[in-house]
Amino acid sequence: MIKNFKWLLLVSLTFVACNNDNEDSAPVEIPITPGTATFTKYVALGDSFAAGYSDGALFKTGQEGSYVNILAQQFAPAGGTAITTPLMADNIGGLLLGGNVIAGSRFAILGFTPSGTPIIGSIPGTPTTEVTNHLTGPFNNLGVPGAKSFHLLAQGYGNVAGVASGKANPYYARFASSGTASVLADALVQSPTFFSLFIGGNDVLSYATSGGIGVDQKGNLDPSTYGSNDITDPTVFANVYTALTTNLTANGAKGVVANLPYVTTLPYFKTVPFNPVALDATKAAQLNAGYAQYNAGLQAMTKDPYNAITAEEAARRTIKFVAGSNAVVIVDSYLTNLSAYGVPSYRQATKEDLVVLTAKNFIGTPVGGDPTKVNGVSVPLADQWVLSKDEVKEVQVATDAYNKAIEAIATSKGLAFVDTKAAMTQLSTTGISFGNYQMTSSYVTGGAFSLDGVHPSARGYAYIANLFVNAINAKFDATLRTVDLGQYPIQYPATIQ
Repeated sequence: MIKNFKWLLLVSLTFVACNNDNEDSAPVEIPITPGTATFTKYVALGDSFAAGYSDGALFKTGQEGSYVNILAQQFAPAGGTAITTPLMADNIGGLLLGGNVIAGSRFAILGFTPSGTPIIGSIPGTPTTEVTNHLTGPFNNLGVPGAKSFHLLAQGYGNVAGVASGKANPYYARFASSGTASVLADALVQSPTFFSLFIGGNDVLSYATSGGIGVDQKGNLDPSTYGSNDITDPTVFANVYTALTTNLTANGAKGVVANLPYVTTLPYFKTVPFNPVALDATKAAQLNAGYAQYNAGLQAMTKDPYNAITAEEAARRTIKFVAGSNAVVIVDSYLTNLSAYGVPSYRQATKEDLVVLTAKNFIGTPVGGDPTKVNGVSVPLADQWVLSKDEVKEVQVATDAYNKAIEAIATSKGLAFVDTKAAMTQLSTTGISFGNYQMTSSYVTGGAFSLDGVHPSARGYAYIANLFVNAINAKFDATLRTVDLGQYPIQYPATIQ
C-alpha cells in the first residue's frame, strides 16, 4: 500500500508539473527515501571486493572508492550514517609484519614501450602499514582481503600471533576487536539495521589463480583441513552462508547479498591466448623432431600388449607444431598416467584451457639461458601456469552450487539479491554502455578491472555499487540514487596525491 501511495504522489506531482504555466520550472525529482529498509547502522561483510582492493594491493584511495563506501554515501540521504573503514597507512599498498614486508606495493602503469604497450609494474616505495599497529574500532566496513566464506565465522582469524604461520589474516589482524574475535561477531556487536554480504569468490579463486594447484574438497565438510588453494565444499559454503544470514537478520535487520560470477571470466584468465607461440616452418620442424619420440610413445600405448590409452587420447596428446601461431605445451595431470611406461602427461593447450595472466612474461623465456629449452614450447608449462579445461569445470560446478544456495537463502530471508554473474557475463561479452562510455572486462583497456586482472578498477567498484543500489531499490521500495560511472577513473596513477 505504501508503494502505491508513493507512485500515486509521483504521478500527481508530474501532472502538476506538466500543467504548470511556468515553462522554466525544473522537473520534479522523486525524494530519496529508504523504503522499508533502515540504513542508520550499515555493516558490510565480504572479502577484497568489499575492502576496495585494487591493482594487486589494498591502499587508502582504493579503500575510499570501494563499493561499500560508495553504497554508504548513497545511504546517507536516506538516513544512513558515515561508514568507518580500517584505512591503510598510505597509497603505496602492501604490509609490514614486525618491519618485514609481507605484501608488496600496488601495480601501476610506469611507462610505455616505443610501440605504445604499457609497462606495468609495482610502484616504488616501501609499505608503511604495519600489521601489529592495531586500529581501534568498531569498523562497519568489514571487508577482509583473502577471506573465504568460512573465515567470517572463524574465531582467531584476526589474531596477529597467527599471521606469520598463515592461521590468521593480516588485514583483519589490524582491526579485529580481539585476538579471539570473528568477523561475524564484530559485525553483530554493532547491532546493524542493514547489511551487505558479498562473499564466496575466494572459495574458488585461489584454486583458479594457482592454475589448479589445490584440491577440490567436495565431500570434505571440515574446512580446518583445507589448504589455501582448495575449493570449498558446497555444503560447507551453504551451511556457512545460512549461519551468516541467520545471525545478521535475527534482530530484524534487512540486507543485500550478491551471487558470484565465474572467476574464469576475469581478465586474469582471458588475456593470454592459448596459442601465442609464433613459429616459422624451420623452427616448427625442429620442435616436431624433438617431440617425435614422445609422440611415438603415445602410439605404442594404444597397441597390445599395452593398450593403455585409446587412439583418441593418443591423438589429443600428440604434439605438433606448424608455421604460424601454435598452442603452448602443458602438463595435464588429468590425462591417463603413463609414467610407468616412461611417457609424461603432456599435450598442447586448446581454447578450453585458460593460461593465467602471470604467464604472459614467462612463455617463450629460456630455461637457464639455454635457447633450446623454451618455456611453453620445448619445455611444457607446469600446472601453475594453466587452468586446464577439467579444472575450469571444477570451478564452475562449485560456483553454480554456491550461487544456488545464495539465491535460495536470499529468497527465504527476504534479502535483496544482486546477480553479479549476469553482470560479469555482460561485461565479458557485449560490454556495458553508459553515457558516452563503454566498459568491458578487457585487461587494461576495458575500464572495469584493475591491473591485477582480478579486482575492479575505481569505475568497476562504482558499477558494483550501482548494481547493489538497484537491487535494494527493487526489493525494499527505496529510491536511492546511483552514481555517475563517468566520474570514476579506470586506472589509478602511479603517484596518488
